[in-house]
Amino acid sequence: MNRQFLAVALFAAIFAALFAVAPLRADQNAPQLDDLFAQLKTGLNAAAAVEVTRAIWDAWLQHDERGVNQQMDAGLRAMRDRLWRDALVCFDAAVALAPDFAEAWNKRATVYYMLGDFDASSADVAETLRLEPRHFGALVGQGMMHMQSREDALALVYFRRALTVNPHMDNVRGYVERLARGEKPI
Repeated sequence: MNRQFLAVALFAAIFAALFAVAPLRADQNAPQLDDLFAQLKTGLNAAAAVEVTRAIWDAWLQHDERGVNQQMDAGLRAMRDRLWRDALVCFDAAVALAPDFAEAWNKRATVYYMLGDFDASSADVAETLRLEPRHFGALVGQGMMHMQSREDALALVYFRRALTVNPHMDNVRGYVERLARGEKPI
């Protein structure tokens, strides 16, 4: 009986120790992100790059708070349905609940962009990048706004920054090549 008790106690101690270590986080502070970003800078094939990029987005999209995730999910559904004002309400709520959550700011920036409010979008992109400087989506978004505003030199700066973080974005590479030649990418 003592052996069985010791075995159960040992198992319980090991189990508790494993889960007492820092819990897995999901957001721009997720511990797996450093490794994923390092992988992006290696010679990944196209399929592997897509998977790593997807894993980064998956981490960015999740928050530890259920209410924040509910607002994000509702906002994403509204975006999918092109209900921009509804999406804005959801992302406003997510930002209010979790002002340190970069992806809430980024999604709201996207909605502002779709509504044509580039000033508000740019302000939210700035906050996204303050919280997650490696956010290649926000960098591309800022580049797109500068391109729309005919500020090609600034667009080029943001697109190049995005490619230093994620060199596997062929469409962005195309924008850089065309802008560098003085052509309009779109």
